[in-house]
Amino acid sequence: MKKILRIFLKGLKWVLIILIAVIIVFLIIRFIGQKNNSRTPKGGINEEMYVDINGTKQWISIYGQDKDNPVLLYLHGGPGSSTSAYDYAFTRKWSDVYTVVTWDQRNCGKSYSSQQNDTPLTYDMMMSDGVEMTKYLLDYLGKDKLTLLGHSWGTYFGCNLVLAYPEFYECYIGTGQMVDMYENEAAFQKIASEWVGDDKEGLELLKAVTPEHFTEEHFVSRNLLMERYGYDLMRDGSDYNIPAAIIFNPYYSLKDWADFLGSDYTVYLDFLLSEEFEKFSLTGRTEYKVPYYNINGDNDYQTNYLIAQDYFDEIEAPYKKLYIMENTTHGLLESKSKEFSDIVHKIAEEQK
Repeated sequence: MKKILRIFLKGLKWVLIILIAVIIVFLIIRFIGQKNNSRTPKGGINEEMYVDINGTKQWISIYGQDKDNPVLLYLHGGPGSSTSAYDYAFTRKWSDVYTVVTWDQRNCGKSYSSQQNDTPLTYDMMMSDGVEMTKYLLDYLGKDKLTLLGHSWGTYFGCNLVLAYPEFYECYIGTGQMVDMYENEAAFQKIASEWVGDDKEGLELLKAVTPEHFTEEHFVSRNLLMERYGYDLMRDGSDYNIPAAIIFNPYYSLKDWADFLGSDYTVYLDFLLSEEFEKFSLTGRTEYKVPYYNINGDNDYQTNYLIAQDYFDEIEAPYKKLYIMENTTHGLLESKSKEFSDIVHKIAEEQK
């Protein structure tokens, strides 16, 4: 018995040694990757900071290869779906033509604070955050105007900012464009019923889709239906290595990861289901004083690309242009980041 115990302990010892060695190697490789991604381009900028916005600390990163380039503020989706865990991997593809700012909006991602969980989100609060962050960036980076690029919820948010404060923005770029949440979900119910046909499991999921009354079950079932029939966000995977982007993220410490994984985003679900969220609707609001661009996927039914196209046709703007990416879902920033970046470069050239 003692011999077996000694063999077991010896084996456990080697397992622990190997495990510790693997962890050490992983941390060394991660450190090297982070240091490489933390480098500042010659003549450029690579910074991260917390900005005081309306009584909260909100996190941003700023990266560009030439400080003289125009500034682009990227608005993530959700609401509340921060992408700071990996978004530098695709936003830096625009950094030769823009100084790119990524922003974790209030109480999500690196801006998360459990002390804010009891503060309901409102239209006025989000709009005030948006214009205050814009003013801060213009002052900090010495610019008169900046470009907004929004994805999904970020398009709802971005359009409202551009409509209300056109004096601060050079142009607007929307991808996965949202126009009206109720119209969008009604259109989803219709297209999903075509996908489902007589599929019993699909029919059960479809019962929980209630575009006239949003619930948590509605959004869960909607996402499951898109996944089941091949229209989900990450259907096509990614054209870059997301796990590597996460591991070598220059902005995230191990503590940041622990905080991120422990975040509670109930306040954003409440916001999504509230009347305050309805105030962002763009229905009937089509007069833009800045150039308007859309980049949408032709398989995007999370934010219905056909509704976005109809809205685009109604828009009056100094200039407008629509790009449709073929065989592409809502996850175009991940699945086709190079193709998307090529379009952003075309826009930047047009805006010179």
